[in-house]
Amino acid sequence: MNTTLHNRNSGNPRQGSFHVLVKPIGPVCNLECEYCFYLVKKELYPRTGSFRMASGTLEQFTRQYLAGQPAGALEVNIAWQGGEPTLMGVDFFRQAVALQKKFKPPGVSVSNSIQTNGSLLDDEWGVFLSENDFLVGISIDGPELLHDRYRSDGKGRGSFHAAMAGLEVLTKHDVRFNTLTVVQHDNGDHPIEVYDFLKAAGCRFFQFIPLVEPDGNGGVTSRSVRPEQYGRFLCQVFDHWLAQEEVGEVFIQDFDTLLAGFMGLPAPVCVHAEQCGLALALEHNGDLYSCDHYVTPGDYLGNVNREILVDMVYSAKQRAFGEAKLTALPSFCRECEFLRYCNGGCPKDRLSQTSAGEPGLNYLCPGYRQLYQHALPVIEKMAKCIRVGRPARDYEYIEKLIQDEAQAQDLRIGRNDPCPCGSGMKFKRCCGREAVV
Repeated sequence: MNTTLHNRNSGNPRQGSFHVLVKPIGPVCNLECEYCFYLVKKELYPRTGSFRMASGTLEQFTRQYLAGQPAGALEVNIAWQGGEPTLMGVDFFRQAVALQKKFKPPGVSVSNSIQTNGSLLDDEWGVFLSENDFLVGISIDGPELLHDRYRSDGKGRGSFHAAMAGLEVLTKHDVRFNTLTVVQHDNGDHPIEVYDFLKAAGCRFFQFIPLVEPDGNGGVTSRSVRPEQYGRFLCQVFDHWLAQEEVGEVFIQDFDTLLAGFMGLPAPVCVHAEQCGLALALEHNGDLYSCDHYVTPGDYLGNVNREILVDMVYSAKQRAFGEAKLTALPSFCRECEFLRYCNGGCPKDRLSQTSAGEPGLNYLCPGYRQLYQHALPVIEKMAKCIRVGRPARDYEYIEKLIQDEAQAQDLRIGRNDPCPCGSGMKFKRCCGREAVV
């Protein structure tokens, strides 16, 4: 399963950085997870004998990618995915790092992230990843029975123990890592068990990726998480996260994204950005596609060995691809109170059409709404904490903290004065709802 470890922000072309998910081994993997959407991409290259990225293609991409970032960029991230990118071996990535040092502009640092199933990691990998400060995303769907339900090799053998051995390598060598958990029909009913397992394994940064797998008939497969099931999963994780007092110690991408949306900040992941199109996918041979969920002949943009990367990224075709996320929103979404948080979700999950012929709602819409209705009252308090320079974990005491701070400064706050939390609202409609001054 593939996702990103870095921000996939949208933005005005030529003003923000773009991201490319590099697939140096293409769709080749040593596992055959039942829900993987990328293995079938081999069909795009029926005459390919080897899916290994050539040195020349790696050099072309690295040079163009680093040169194409906007002026003023201080850090550029390169994300490696697959398939299983560690099949390329450590020496390939040593070459990649050397090329990054060769081509990076003055004053710019280059960071790397890699998504892996963890099964091929050993001490050589651990030393390399640690010395070069790679951020590793390791795919773990929960305890053994839940993880192995759909994550197995070609012979039906579970991958749990191999993944955990890989995680031990990362821990041993102090490699930074996140966990990526696919929330599907089976583990979707076990949110607390999954959360506690991941935390006990040493993870502090969680990504929960909902499995939405079209069945070809307008519905989804039996493996897919159901919308309300996904909503319950996130709500229960949210409550458990609060109850365990792990705000600020354990970070969950869904909640970080919701907090950013409440504070008016750009969505840290493309799924909930207003537009998409600045997170592309590069295949093993240099072919560039609009997105790793849209690696199709119709979304082919060109090849870095023949065309200029930035011209493809900012082409009219790619701009139209990104803008369609917003322009094709159904009327229900446009009028929804939660639009600023969801922005319609990923277009790949709009599986149906309305009777009027416009795109239907995102399949996950009921789950998103369930989370927002449940979590936003607390998220609002966390935002107030941050606005007054306090940690989000003070959310339970924010009204009293603001009141005490105002009194300590001998301020008199009227009901119609701006709230000192910085929300822009009147005090009586913000913190003054519970505080007495």
